[in-house]
Amino acid sequence: AEGGERFRGECSISTWAERRNDRAGVVVAVEDNGDGVPLEIREKVFEQFFTTKPAGKGTGLGLSVCIDIVKSHEGTLEIRNDSSLGGASFELWLPLDS
Repeated sequence: AEGGERFRGECSISTWAERRNDRAGVVVAVEDNGDGVPLEIREKVFEQFFTTKPAGKGTGLGLSVCIDIVKSHEGTLEIRNDSSLGGASFELWLPLDS
């Protein structure tokens, strides 16, 4: 920031085994200490062509492609507030059986 303190970004990636709906699976969580994702747009970020960038600056395809791939493998992708770093937490769960 101009004349102020410089923001020091942090990112954490963790994995663990987790059962959901009686299915064994694995979770990959990516967390940061940024501003997070506001509640009012959390579900929209997975929609095709949704972007928070000005017109002509973003395609809005990244997370919609991700969610399609995850669903095709019967998994889930969720956004939460990160409890440890204070920013956003993206949690991907994929079943071990298909």
